[in-house]
Amino acid sequence: MSTAVYPGSFDPVTNGHLDIIRRASRIYDKLIVGVLTNKEKHPVFTETERVEMIQTVTRDLDNVEVRSFSGLLVDFAEQHGAQVIVKGLRTVADFEYEFQMALLNKALNPSCETIFMMTNTKYSYISSSMVKELAGFNGDLHGLVPNELVNIIKEKYID
Repeated sequence: MSTAVYPGSFDPVTNGHLDIIRRASRIYDKLIVGVLTNKEKHPVFTETERVEMIQTVTRDLDNVEVRSFSGLLVDFAEQHGAQVIVKGLRTVADFEYEFQMALLNKALNPSCETIFMMTNTKYSYISSSMVKELAGFNGDLHGLVPNELVNIIKEKYID
C-alpha cells in the first residue's frame, strides 16, 4: 500500500490546497494531510479548527486522513508509514524553498521521497495569507476557499 503525507499549516485550507489533496488522493492508496503545529507561527485558526475544516472538505475522500503534528515532518511520515511527502507548488519561489526542505528531509530520512505537484493554474495566486487578509476586510472569499468554509472563515473576523 502506498502512503503519502501532504503537510502544511492550512490556516485556512484553500481551494489550491484542496486541489492538491484531491489529485494526490487519486495517486496514493492513503493520503495523510498533516496539519502542522508550529510554535513559531501564530495561526488564526486553532489546530482543531484547521483539522475539522479539512475533514469537512475531504469527507468524500475515503483514503484521506487528517492529523495534526509538531516536530519533524520526516518523523511524522515515518510514524504513519508514509514513503512520500507531497508538496504543492504555485511559483518558482515556492520551489526554491521546498527544494531546500526536500534535500534536508532526504538527508534526515533517505527512504522518504518528496514529490512536487504544481497547483492548477486557476489557484496559483491563492495563499492562506491572502485569504486571511481579504477576510479581515470582509472581502468575498468565494472561489478562494471551499464554499462550505466561507462563513466559518469570515466569522473569525467579525468583531
